[in-house]
Amino acid sequence: MTVLIAPLAADHLHARSEALADLLLDAVDDGASVGFLAGTGRDEAAAWWRTLHPSVADGSRLLWTASGPDGRLLGTVALVRETRPNGTHRAEVSKLLVHRDARGAGLGRRLLTTAEQAARDAGATLLLLDTQTGSAAEHLYRGAGWTAFGTVPGHAATPDGVLADTTYYYKQLIG
Repeated sequence: MTVLIAPLAADHLHARSEALADLLLDAVDDGASVGFLAGTGRDEAAAWWRTLHPSVADGSRLLWTASGPDGRLLGTVALVRETRPNGTHRAEVSKLLVHRDARGAGLGRRLLTTAEQAARDAGATLLLLDTQTGSAAEHLYRGAGWTAFGTVPGHAATPDGVLADTTYYYKQLIG
């Protein structure tokens, strides 16, 4: 399947917010701990995406979408750049989501690589992220050269409200 990964400009965030909401809710329905609980409505999820407009507009958050040949949204990833003077060398990978229908074909790796390259291009030398301990995402991050540096017990609730551990990762982009 041909998938196009492209940056999403702030001007287009509102128009894509419902498709992004569907992608987010697919992840929640599949049990991913991505900040939302089961029962979150489409309107609430779309509204959350729209709250990102200021950070996308000012460039502190870079956002990409992955679309299939029919234009259907299959994935997304964000890179949140640190803007405080003591941290401009680092950024955080956030909301790496791949629709269940598109998993297993390397799209997650492509999205992660896109964010990593953008970080390099912006001069970042250190990336951070977190994910639910024991999740399938951990395999992706470890395989892409990320290093786990700590686990926080009961850090975030799964969609069904059960507290789960979160593992933090870093990747140095030097060299």
